[in-house]
Amino acid sequence: MDLVLCHTTADFDALGAAVGLCVLRPGSRIVLTGGSHPTVRDFLALHRDEYPLIERRSVNPQQIRSITIVDASGRDRLGKAAEWLDLPHLKEIAVFDHHLQADSDIPATVTQIEAVGATTTLIVEKLKKQAENSDTASRLLPSEATVMALGIHVDTGSLTFEGATARDAIALAWLMEQGASLGVIAEYVEPGLSPQLQDLLKEALNNLRSETLHGYSVAWVLLSTESYVPGLSSLASRLLDLTETDALLLGNVYKFSENENNRNIAPESPVSNRLTIIGRSRIEGTNLSELFKPFGGGGHARAASLATRDVDPLLTLNQLADELKAQIPHPPTARELMSSPVRSIRPETSVGEAHRILLRYGHSGLSVVDTGDRLAGIISRRDIDIALHHGFSHAPVKGYMTPQLKTIAPDTLLPEIESLMVTYDIGRLPVLENGQLVGIVTRTDVLRELHQQKARDRGSNAKFSDCPVPESVEQLLRSRISPELWQLLSIAANLAQNSGWQLYLVGGAVRDLLLATDDTLALTDIDLVVDGKCGSDDSGAGVELAASLQKLYPGSRLDVHGQFQTAALLWHKDSPFGSLWVDIATARTEFYPYPAANPEVEASSIRQDLYRRDFTINALAVRLGVPRSGQLLDFFCGLLDLEAKQIRVLHANSFIEDPTRIYRAVRFAVRLGFEIEPQTEGYIRHALASGIYYRIQGENGRAPALETRLKSELKYILQAPYWKVALQMLGDLQALRCIHPSLELDRELWRQLRLLDRCLNGRKKEGTTRILTRIHGLMIEGESRVRGKKEEGIGKKEEKEKATILKAQSPIPNSPFPIINIPDWQMRLEVLIAYLAPEYRGKVAANLQLPADSIKRLEVLEAGKKQLAENLPKCELPSQLVLLLRNYELPVLIAIALQSPRSARRQIWEYLTRWANVDPPLNGNDLKALGYQPGPGFKRMLDDLLAAKLDGDLGDRAAAISFLAQRYPQT
Repeated sequence: MDLVLCHTTADFDALGAAVGLCVLRPGSRIVLTGGSHPTVRDFLALHRDEYPLIERRSVNPQQIRSITIVDASGRDRLGKAAEWLDLPHLKEIAVFDHHLQADSDIPATVTQIEAVGATTTLIVEKLKKQAENSDTASRLLPSEATVMALGIHVDTGSLTFEGATARDAIALAWLMEQGASLGVIAEYVEPGLSPQLQDLLKEALNNLRSETLHGYSVAWVLLSTESYVPGLSSLASRLLDLTETDALLLGNVYKFSENENNRNIAPESPVSNRLTIIGRSRIEGTNLSELFKPFGGGGHARAASLATRDVDPLLTLNQLADELKAQIPHPPTARELMSSPVRSIRPETSVGEAHRILLRYGHSGLSVVDTGDRLAGIISRRDIDIALHHGFSHAPVKGYMTPQLKTIAPDTLLPEIESLMVTYDIGRLPVLENGQLVGIVTRTDVLRELHQQKARDRGSNAKFSDCPVPESVEQLLRSRISPELWQLLSIAANLAQNSGWQLYLVGGAVRDLLLATDDTLALTDIDLVVDGKCGSDDSGAGVELAASLQKLYPGSRLDVHGQFQTAALLWHKDSPFGSLWVDIATARTEFYPYPAANPEVEASSIRQDLYRRDFTINALAVRLGVPRSGQLLDFFCGLLDLEAKQIRVLHANSFIEDPTRIYRAVRFAVRLGFEIEPQTEGYIRHALASGIYYRIQGENGRAPALETRLKSELKYILQAPYWKVALQMLGDLQALRCIHPSLELDRELWRQLRLLDRCLNGRKKEGTTRILTRIHGLMIEGESRVRGKKEEGIGKKEEKEKATILKAQSPIPNSPFPIINIPDWQMRLEVLIAYLAPEYRGKVAANLQLPADSIKRLEVLEAGKKQLAENLPKCELPSQLVLLLRNYELPVLIAIALQSPRSARRQIWEYLTRWANVDPPLNGNDLKALGYQPGPGFKRMLDDLLAAKLDGDLGDRAAAISFLAQRYPQT
């Protein structure tokens, strides 16, 4: 374990430097050795989970490998953690500081103490150098850049203190490029005030008027001075912070004479009152610029000012305060922010079991409820880690949970929730209604809502530090779908609301809506998610809603899948919907018991439902119905990835859990013209290289994701117009190993696929003979053009998918095997499987659950190939060739031809193009007319007639009758 130690009462410089070192040395953990500065404490109350902090008591000294001290060089600044410096097994002790005069008593092996304004600057310089020398583009997370920028700002007085240097300014500029949040910095940096402003601050605090509305506090004050006072904006910001006010109007009235600015005006010029008002607001939806515009003022929505004269100062200020209060929107409530249902356990649950549940569902804490489902306490991951550290995995959680809880009601407003979390350093607040636990609001919920509010205020042009979040896409959706479909969605939303649920449009429909460039969006497949609890049975809210909707649309068919709490409404050639599939599911979470398994699903919240999806661009949702109809939910920055045209996975283990997502990543990338994000590609390659899929198949006997689900993805790709590009991308990723560990897209396999594709593309509206002639030309003469020639289709628009090859064929005469119609995609898949060693082909086909005839073809392919290799050279006459090859299905012959040498391939194509459609000169009816009795001999007679004709021994009908009379005389 590598530790970074902050000094006792840590400030932002220590924290920022520590975070930077954790970026330089991934896996390091930060220890606050003895508390923190009040502003740092408030900052961490909201942002603790974004940094790799670990409590001192959770550290096992024997596991410490190295120690780095930041912003201090004396043991006395490290509290009890200083004892770790004497551990004999430490590999390294490093010190980074900017206090040159401090005496050091730390036995450091690495020391860097330089005259800069902040220790963080030293670390930022290392990060900047690392980024410049790196071959791959890498950026800091906004949270990392922000806390480091705070460290420099605070320790240099925003570059105004005497110790500030140019190096600090350069470091700060680079952090701004990396996405440091100026809003957060402004919230926690404390600029100094002049003596005059300090006196006015005292006066303002004594005379401040305030009022609370919708959970927001609004304050206003009027100050009177003899003349204009510079720096009122700093005074307003300080007053806003000290009073923890959400919006402030600071007025200053003073005497003003025209001759102060114009010497040509007579000294007796009249003196007038001037009024300056500085406005500051932290409330979403307020606009100070619009508020001040009637008085000639302006600025930004959250910071503006005005200067006017000859007005009643107090009356004007009060009027503006009333108008500001009228602008305040109703903030979100706990009901809108909370996750529900809540994962809960009993007090008797063991710590080990609680840890397993946290791991399964990815939560950071669990609610503990008694037998009456009343809230008894909360246990956090931190509590569980400490218990496990001390060996108490068997102990009940009631001994480690927090029983005295702060709780909120469903109608508690966001500002009050935020205040509770900051004041009491609470990471999660249970939501109780009538004594029952109905939801939970976490620190992440609050941060996400605040973040999205800020993003909406700044618009969608902010880069790197924010996801662009449109406030509503309702009008966009309504304008691009048909009125009938919009009515269907509105009715569904109303039905859900009447049952106390919330309905969301999710997935591909939202993605395509945001990507669409046409005014009309044709949706044939719609996914809806119901966030709510089941009210009557175990089928779930989604099934109940679908059943209610089907009663209003009796022309639809209802399919229910109770196991997965889903239902579907289907319209086929309906007016006005045409062919439409509407899938309605209860919001759910999923857990994979082992890699490549089928997931286990449980009812959950919309957030968890979106988290279980494959990629960020598919994890978008639009809220249908009030409140906030049309609100776009983007928890994972899918909008940024749409803008960047990249496919990004939601978590590192996604491909381990479900390997079919590898194929989906390729399919979406090629179909949408996107790139697979580099880290996501790294996850793909790691999952494939790990060998986990084959190990699981060996241990469990099967891996469901590599069976029908993999076949479905292969079908999607191999039947698409872009299959060549997608298959080459899969080959480059070595993803064909999901089919079998030995399968790779090498030059020979690609040659076979290209030859097959030329066969399939040759099928137009030509007759059988002309088609097979074209096949002959492509497969024999055209082979040399395939070899060594760069793939022509890559990067160009692919031809449209054709009908299957066998649909264009007529039955081969006298063949005991009928020609089977096989889709193009399946023929391509069979060519891929046929490239495997013979002993694997049937097993792989069966594992993918291909049709029985397909499995049989692949199983007998090698035997047929050997038989033909042995017997084809013996065929000197056309009759011998026909009698040999007519017993093979056309797909088998094509597969054998693709793998055979040119001589064998030429014979097969000669059979198909010249001899396969030759009929005997006489048929069964002719034989009966000549007096022959029907029976087994008919077949021998017709075969002999065919052979004679093929070999040129028969000419006309008379010659055929004479041939029969000689060979089969009648008695």
